[in-house]
Amino acid sequence: MPKKIGIIGGSGLYDFDGISSVRIVDVTTPFGDPSGPYTVGEVGDTEVIFLPRHGDGHYLLPSEINYRANIYGFKSLGVEDIISVSAVGSLREDVHPMDMFIPDQFFDRTNRQRESTFFGDGIVGHISFAHPVCPHIANTLHKAAKKLDLPVHMGGTYLNMEGPAFSTRAESIVYRKWGMDIIGMTNLVEAKLAREAEICYATLAMVTDYDCWHPDHDSVTVEAVIQFLTKNIENAKKILNLAVKTFPDTSKCTCKEALKNAVLTRQSAFNAVTLEKLGLLLGKYYS
Repeated sequence: MPKKIGIIGGSGLYDFDGISSVRIVDVTTPFGDPSGPYTVGEVGDTEVIFLPRHGDGHYLLPSEINYRANIYGFKSLGVEDIISVSAVGSLREDVHPMDMFIPDQFFDRTNRQRESTFFGDGIVGHISFAHPVCPHIANTLHKAAKKLDLPVHMGGTYLNMEGPAFSTRAESIVYRKWGMDIIGMTNLVEAKLAREAEICYATLAMVTDYDCWHPDHDSVTVEAVIQFLTKNIENAKKILNLAVKTFPDTSKCTCKEALKNAVLTRQSAFNAVTLEKLGLLLGKYYS
């Protein structure tokens, strides 16, 4: 079986170059519709499944994205690993627009109304999430960027704000005092759901601005973001292509058994309807 890698495209990344034997696949999930159809193809000997998180044409707000459907759709297509590409702001002087950043931690500043778990409705599960990023994928992305001689930062915290408005200056300054490194609006929920789906996950963040804390730079605007995104997308595509071709074996990663001891509900008390919905995730543990 060829390895299957999922790629989630963020702002500005709505397609993926270098894929052959392309086909478009619509997926129906028990959690509703994903952001759109999945583009499935091949890069060398690897199958790549691509999905733009904001939909074709970027019509979904960060809070409107059906994250559960997106991740479940990847799982149903046999995806074992996900690279998530995301536009972010920098909260550090030494992390500049046009740099790449590979975080290893997340911090939640959303209003928590986004559906961030597959559990509930009669089946209770608690995953371990101390280390939310797969180190194997993160290291592969870092090595690819270094080999391409592109500016990249490895390790740090992605603060997930609610949006869609950008930060106030007071918020931005406080986030810096907290020790946050970059700021975005989408990746935390994806990482949680990928872990519940036992899919390895890592973020390739494209820095577009300094949020609004930097006294020598204008506050972030859509115009400024797009200006840097256009340049950054080409670098991201180069990293993705190289990373896919040099992807590690993650079959023994602990991400792949995240649900092994996660369910607290007694099996005899399972809600039958919920169990059917979660069969794709729990089937290997509960017959």
